Amino acid sequence: MKRYLSPNPVSKRLYNITLLLFAVSLFLTCALPAAAQKKKKKDNIPPADSSHPIIPMTDEQQIDYMLSEELGAWQIGDIEKLHKDYADDVMIVNSLWGPPVIGWTNYLALYQQQKARMQQVRLDRSNTFIRVSGNVAWACYQWDFGAVVDGQDIGSQGQTTVVMEKRNNHWVIVHNHTSFVQGVPSIAPTNTPAGPQQPAKPGGN
Repeated sequence: MKRYLSPNPVSKRLYNITLLLFAVSLFLTCALPAAAQKKKKKDNIPPADSSHPIIPMTDEQQIDYMLSEELGAWQIGDIEKLHKDYADDVMIVNSLWGPPVIGWTNYLALYQQQKARMQQVRLDRSNTFIRVSGNVAWACYQWDFGAVVDGQDIGSQGQTTVVMEKRNNHWVIVHNHTSFVQGVPSIAPTNTPAGPQQPAKPGGN
């Protein structure tokens, strides 16, 4: 007659632990891909559109932000951002004796001519006052400008008045009138006749 020995308690415990570890490893093998897939789906969620802030801004706040963006783009030469804040039919008062510069295309040509000669541009805005009436607004502010132009340090101060219109729920500049107060009055272009071909001044022409 055969005798069956009862399993060794230590061996039985090792067997149970091994079985448990196998079950855990099997669970992780199935769970990790699912978790990775879930994370991947989460990562594929497109970021929030920064052009539409979560906290709505008043028209005055939108205009103040737009002016900062416009002057920043003017300093670094970001044409795309600059165009976003100017209407295609913008009218810009000429700082020199000449007819106004009309239209974004004409303004851009003058701006690029001037920007090519400037380095280390600094333009600070202060004392900004904004008024809104329906889809039309106007603002005035003081500015302080500094740059190296044709290898020379240039500095000037002035005031700007802009008229804006709300188009497609976005404020754009439709009229810009900038005046120099002191310092160098303008950056004269090289071999360029007077009139609308004069270069753009800070924040305008």
